[in-house]
Amino acid sequence: MKILLAAINAKYIHSNLAIYSLKAYADAYLEKALDYVSQQDMEINLAEYTINQPFSHILTDIYKRSPDILCFSCYIWSMEYIEALVRELAKLLPSMSIWLGGPEVSYDAAKVLARLPQVKGVMKGEGEETFLQLCRIYGGQFHIHGLRELEGITYRDADGEIYDNPWRQAIELSELPFVYQHVEEFQNRIIYYESSRGCPFSCSYCLSSIDKRLRFRDLELVKKELQFFIDSKVLQVKFVDRTFNCKHEHATAIWRYIAEHDRGITNFHFEVAADLLNDEELKLLEGMRPGLVQLEIGVQSTNPDTIREIRRTMDFDRVRNAVSRIKRKGNIHQHLDLIAGLPFEDINSFARSFDDVYNLKPEQLQLGFLKVLKGSYMEEQKENYGLAYLSRPAYEVLFTRWLSYQDVIRLKGIEEMVEIYYNSRQFTHTLEELEKKYPSPFIMYDKLYEFYDEHDYGGLLHKRSTRYEILLEYIGEAYPKEREYFRELLTYDYYLRENAKTRPKFAGEYRIAKEEVRTFYDREERERNYLPAYGAYDRNQMRKMTHLEYFVQLGKCVLFDYKERDALSQDARTCEVEL
Repeated sequence: MKILLAAINAKYIHSNLAIYSLKAYADAYLEKALDYVSQQDMEINLAEYTINQPFSHILTDIYKRSPDILCFSCYIWSMEYIEALVRELAKLLPSMSIWLGGPEVSYDAAKVLARLPQVKGVMKGEGEETFLQLCRIYGGQFHIHGLRELEGITYRDADGEIYDNPWRQAIELSELPFVYQHVEEFQNRIIYYESSRGCPFSCSYCLSSIDKRLRFRDLELVKKELQFFIDSKVLQVKFVDRTFNCKHEHATAIWRYIAEHDRGITNFHFEVAADLLNDEELKLLEGMRPGLVQLEIGVQSTNPDTIREIRRTMDFDRVRNAVSRIKRKGNIHQHLDLIAGLPFEDINSFARSFDDVYNLKPEQLQLGFLKVLKGSYMEEQKENYGLAYLSRPAYEVLFTRWLSYQDVIRLKGIEEMVEIYYNSRQFTHTLEELEKKYPSPFIMYDKLYEFYDEHDYGGLLHKRSTRYEILLEYIGEAYPKEREYFRELLTYDYYLRENAKTRPKFAGEYRIAKEEVRTFYDREERERNYLPAYGAYDRNQMRKMTHLEYFVQLGKCVLFDYKERDALSQDARTCEVEL
């Protein structure tokens, strides 16, 4: 009996925690569960693909594996791909049983089966125990009619009739085996980890609000597993806990542990409610090594009417204070989220929300668009909100009573500008000065989008230097008298991140004579006035790892040191020098 657990990920660097957890749980308990079928008779394998792979490659790979049972993990980004695969695989492997699971199919399972007659059943919600029992049924311990008694599934019987069984009770989280014993298999991929399941909040757009069964993994187990990541020198561990800091004792114990056992390599990502952060937690975070922790904070909107309507509890003043305090310390990457298309949020209201969050200067600002998920309260209220959304995944908002489709198009353009110019962190000094020219950050990005739209620059994959050239072109049209000043700022930003040996076109002529450069590095080799960390390096090596630039408008000569980069921003260390 061959079972294949498969997932279609959005990117190669992602991994699917769900299928690893199902396999680990089944492997741990099957030996005890099966009375007369040995584990050798039941082979459970994993397969991860990406939506960027050719369809035929995935189809061929699954066909060659020819499992008896195929289980797909289904999400918004993968559902269309999986449906297409299911239809073709049923032709190629007609005796194979196909099962689906995951958030995209759990809340309308009967409709999914009606739409996909090739599918035998859907595992609803948490799948570990359900999958184990499914293995026992197909392994022969129970008659196949045991499906009638199996909680947590919706299935099709031999006559084609669909049965919707009750949901399964939540599992004890500490019973789940650790899935990363062979962590070497995850090189160059994100490690996803959960220390809790469920969410105490009721946000109307989120499926996590449906599951009020908030559970925590035993802290001693968590510490042991975190130590494994630290010892294995894993680069990043991303906690998938919906609101990591909803239980103070749990959050502080974990943060204290990783701070005390840090080896300077592993980064830990947490999704937190910033308004819940108390003084003890903030002090813990302030004491972290730069780069040890990064925080994702969902603000979504600062409109009180919107916050109330989406059943969200969020005190933006507390968010502002917490984010600002962390920002001042400068040791933690902060990622703040907004959602466009929420009730009571028109374009002007969203602009205010944008400015409120932007002015906190997070390292990343995610401008997302409402996704109307099956089973969510937002879906129930769609008529009241005049909410229209895409019929296909990702079910993204088209318009609402308050926001037109034209507004959505405009916000999509602003989102692109924010991604290119703000979230890239490649234009920090330029943007800081450019913002002073506008009444608000939102207006600045709106104007930049208009420029992109007029010149048909949007949607193109521009190389990095081209983005600088386009921004300089925009500034040259909007503020021609200050073009040279901004050109120098752009050059400064460029060399702050890029140890480029080929000078970009927008930077203009190099203003330091070759002899001056040679003299500087000769002197630095002897005296180490500006590069004390380069003790063993000669002048040629130092020159390769640094860059000298003279800025006429700024009135200074700057040395960019790429060996000593900022742990958070990856900006080069800079210092003014005398030639």
